[in-house]
Amino acid sequence: MVLDSLGVGEAVDAANFMDVGANTLGHIVEKCDPFIPNLKKIGFLDTLNMNENENVEAYYTIAKPTNLGKDSLSGHYEIVGIKNEVPFNTFNDGFTYDILSGIEEVTGRRVIGNKCLNNGEEIINELGDRQISYGSLIIYTSADSDLQVAAHEDCIPIQVLHEYCERISNLSLEKNWRIGRIIARPFTGTSGKYKLVNAGRRDFAVNPPKNYLLEDLNTNNYNVIGIGKINDIFNRKGINKVIKASSNAESITKLIDIMDKNFTGLCMVNLSDFDSLYGHTRDVEGYSNALEELDVEIPIILNKLELDDLLIITADHGNDPTYTGNDHTRENVPVIMYSRNFKKSKRLPIFNTFGNIGATIADNFSINEVEVGESILDELE
Repeated sequence: MVLDSLGVGEAVDAANFMDVGANTLGHIVEKCDPFIPNLKKIGFLDTLNMNENENVEAYYTIAKPTNLGKDSLSGHYEIVGIKNEVPFNTFNDGFTYDILSGIEEVTGRRVIGNKCLNNGEEIINELGDRQISYGSLIIYTSADSDLQVAAHEDCIPIQVLHEYCERISNLSLEKNWRIGRIIARPFTGTSGKYKLVNAGRRDFAVNPPKNYLLEDLNTNNYNVIGIGKINDIFNRKGINKVIKASSNAESITKLIDIMDKNFTGLCMVNLSDFDSLYGHTRDVEGYSNALEELDVEIPIILNKLELDDLLIITADHGNDPTYTGNDHTRENVPVIMYSRNFKKSKRLPIFNTFGNIGATIADNFSINEVEVGESILDELE
């Protein structure tokens, strides 16, 4: 379970990212003191200072980022043991002229917008009338490594918008723009009341390298289930069951449904609201409330586990809602490992890479070693 953006303090190289002093969870606790007794019980708050706490019910530690980026793809890649030495680009000041002109060339449409913002409905209601009048494409980004393309479905049919985004994705790869995802965002409605059509959204992501953890699991006939954003991040590569979810609540519901079924393998779920709704918008109280909402679900999730199940809770980067700007923050992430079969629980040594998670999963299923990370499976008792 990836708690998208829930960092626990600045990484050792935070100065290189201008993120000195960032601490997503720490500052939320400081400002709002969320009531999260169930997360506390499994060592969640102990990851802030790495105190030894014998009263927890899980193994806990923190992991340091080593991939050279603080975007979602870099973080998730590292979690599954992929080394990424060239970070994906983000565009907080908008896209450059060569990207915009390239989009116009491969689509034959003019582009408008070119803004960095987290609320897509804000820009479609600002520019929707103009988009329809001129048949243009609204271009924006969310401060992650993405390029989002919006158009009214009565002006540009959804299938055509998908084709445009595929062309843009191919051009991005050809030009090495290092954009993680090109996202088609159709919308409907009338002036001042435009709404994004989530059912028509389609992501064109960079393919992960071949023979990585999820593909190795799949090749060895294990189930690989991706819930929510996981499918977009890994471009469905190696995932043999894709489950869509558009909110934390829906993702958790889908996870609990899966836990009621018999499967052997890996289920990955991303809780993206922390990042998209509260981190980028710098909504400290909203982030705190979302943590409390997750906390209520924790006992249900733990009770659904079979004796031989292992639950791993972590994050992919930080996004401190008290920090300046609206970008991700370079932070260490929490790692919680829980099983009903554990005879003891304690603090683990600090992980030097998120990749220890992927290495542990690979070790458990006796498949190929991952590119970065060391298994700690033998330390779990």
